[in-house]
Amino acid sequence: MPPQTLNLSLHRAIAEIPAAEWDALAGGDNPFTSHAFLSALEDSGSANARTGWLPQHAVLRDEAGTIMGCAPAYAKSHSYGEYVFDHGWAQAFERAGGEYYPKLQVAVPFSPVPGRRLMGAMPAEVMGGALRQATQEIGFSSCHVTFCGEDEARGLEESGWLRRTGVQFHWSNAGFSSFDDFLSLFRSSKRKAIRRERRDAQNAGLVFRALRGAEITPRHWRVFNRCYQNTVDRKWGSAYLTEKFWPLMADRLGDRVVLMVAEKDGEPVACALNLIGADTLYGRNWGTLVESPFLHFELCYYQAIDFAIANGLSRVEAGAQGEHKIQRGYLPVATHSAHWIEHRGLRAAIADFLARERVAMAANMAELATGSPFRRAGEDS
Repeated sequence: MPPQTLNLSLHRAIAEIPAAEWDALAGGDNPFTSHAFLSALEDSGSANARTGWLPQHAVLRDEAGTIMGCAPAYAKSHSYGEYVFDHGWAQAFERAGGEYYPKLQVAVPFSPVPGRRLMGAMPAEVMGGALRQATQEIGFSSCHVTFCGEDEARGLEESGWLRRTGVQFHWSNAGFSSFDDFLSLFRSSKRKAIRRERRDAQNAGLVFRALRGAEITPRHWRVFNRCYQNTVDRKWGSAYLTEKFWPLMADRLGDRVVLMVAEKDGEPVACALNLIGADTLYGRNWGTLVESPFLHFELCYYQAIDFAIANGLSRVEAGAQGEHKIQRGYLPVATHSAHWIEHRGLRAAIADFLARERVAMAANMAELATGSPFRRAGEDS
């Protein structure tokens, strides 16, 4: 039987791809790769050419026109909003006279959330091969598949891509019946510290609520946008996500959206956005209009754990960075990406860098693991 002929097409809007066909391949585990979430990014003006995220969604079809695979992809004119940093690669290539941008980025914009990126039943190397060909034909310098599954990263590596690892901090639910049940695993000093943080946060005249789906009103989204802008301003960042995005995303995702809200005198003053997957609560953006002790920890970490326990969710993924999360029960987990670099010299230099980085990352992961707040076997409570 002759090999199957597959054709890759790139689409400048997710709306060009039927939602039912996209979601059938994406599955329901991860809301960030859903047609609803990606379309909200585009329709709100958050992901477009102006922000440097020009959609180039990849669709692989067989000879009959049936979609066999798909991937959220973007032509990037910079390296912001990705959380897998390659600014140094770009600067080195440009100093040598090359042009690193535009590049092809297979990712969810502004969302460092691990999950499948090459969706469908096709092996990763098949979609990877099609993306490599597209990168060459368009004249891009490179293609990057970020925050993908470990199996995807390994499959791409076996076909010549460069594999990279990173680290995040996730909380795991061991069948806890309550937050105190979770705390019972901690060393005494760590347990007392968290209880003190929760007490101080909750005794500051604030009331904490977890609002879901239709419980979140337009007023809450207006306040949340102000909170988001405050966070961006404090970090000297760029507010890629527009004010239109929040209610549009919430309308399309419904009960998969959870907003942790802190109220003072009945008015919302701080918010943390979360999305629900099949078994995971994903913490995303947060912000506050007030200064209050331990507010960030309570709203983003402890309220998320409370919600996960109450709703039988297996994990809380609290986003990028933050070694301080370890002391609050969020332990280090490896993340994965794969990179195709067209220029042989640049590819060799990056391969050498990544080999050294992997050694350093393994040592860092081992060091982070020693900081666990949990009691060891035989240790007194």
